[in-house]
Order: sequence, then C-alpha cells, then structure tokens
Amino acid sequence: MRILAFESSAKAASAALLTDGQLTGEYFQNSGQTHSRTVMKLAADLLESCELSPAQLDCVAWANGPGSFTGVRIGAAAAKGLCWGLECRALPVSTLEAMAWNAADLEGVICCCMDARRSQVYNALFRAEAGAPRRLREDRALSLEELAADLRTLEGPIHLVGDGALLTWQTLGDTVPGLRLISEHLRQQRASGVALAAWQAALRGEAESAALSVPNYLRLSQAERERLAKESQKGE
Repeated sequence: MRILAFESSAKAASAALLTDGQLTGEYFQNSGQTHSRTVMKLAADLLESCELSPAQLDCVAWANGPGSFTGVRIGAAAAKGLCWGLECRALPVSTLEAMAWNAADLEGVICCCMDARRSQVYNALFRAEAGAPRRLREDRALSLEELAADLRTLEGPIHLVGDGALLTWQTLGDTVPGLRLISEHLRQQRASGVALAAWQAALRGEAESAALSVPNYLRLSQAERERLAKESQKGE
C-alpha cells in the first residue's frame, strides 16, 4: 500500500510517501512561503524522484487539525482533490497524533503542543510503547496552567514536541518535573508522522470518503468568535 501524506498545519510544509509501512521519501520546507505555493509542488517532486505517478497511490493522508485554520484547509483541499481525481481512499489524521510519532522511540510521555495563541495550546498526550504512541488524552485546547496541572499527575520523563513545544518549555520547564524539550528537528510537524499515523489507521480499516472528512479545529476561528459576539450584543 502506497500512502502520500501532507502536513501543512503549521509554519513548515512537507509531503511524504510511505510504502507498506516503510518511509520511501519525504520533502520538507520551512521557508515561510505560503503553503498553497509549496505543498503540491513538494508532493509532485517527491513522486517524480521516486519514479511514481499519482495513479499508483492507494491512499492520500493529511493532517486534519488542529492547527492553523488556513494551513489545515490548504492541506485538506490538496489531499481531497487528489482523492477525488484518483478515486482513492482518504486518511485524515489528527495533527497531534501525527507529531507524536516523532518521539515514539523515546521512553515516557509524549506531550504534543501547538501554539493556539491567547496563552493556550492545542494538546494531546501519548505514552511511547514499543516504538508507537499510545493515546492518553484526546485532542484538546487548554491553557498552559491547565496543562501543567495535568502533567504533574504523570510519571516518567515528558517529551515536548510540536511548534508549541518551546513555548511550553519556557513557561512550564521550571514547574513540571521531568519535562524535556527534544531536538528541534524532531519537534516540528512532519508529513512522515502523518503517513505513519495514516498507515496505522489503514490497518484498522479507518479509511473514509474524502467528501465526509471535516477538519478538526477544536475551537472557532477569530472571525467566527467575533461574529457570534456581535450577534450576542444585538440580542441584548
């Protein structure tokens, strides 16, 4: 089974190819360019360098949130377009679960953090077991204070991953025992993690129709919050 995976939920963009559970290749770019300019080009170049055509793909996977609202939409649109055009299976996966694979070979708890602004993070917790992450907490948006209280209940080293890992470390590093900041190149969200999470989902038979997939933003966008606030004011 060949899986093409996209990751565009944060500042970096990447595409990866997985063949029967083995990473065939990955193209990664953190240049600050708009993902709409880069993610499809990365995928096209990756397939060309691997001497594969899109028609040879079995599934397309993407980081389906949480994350940047625009970034998640770009990745979802690119992946869904391929799924519809190729009539292949869709494998949307949690952005947080995907990044947990970066630290799956480490011992202890994997704390996945994305900066959600307003002193909050998007977070999920996993425990590394036999080279794979086992989920401890569902995807959530919470304050750093709330996260700290939860982390203090856990035993063993706690490895921070994700684009919010540094912020979490700088804020909680002196107050949460066992908190560790892993190497920078392993912290960032990567399409290889998306591909590995998608492979496990495929083995569980969780592939779905691209048309049915809805991004998991975890909270409303700023524009939606402002609209609801205005509607609430009008009703008073």
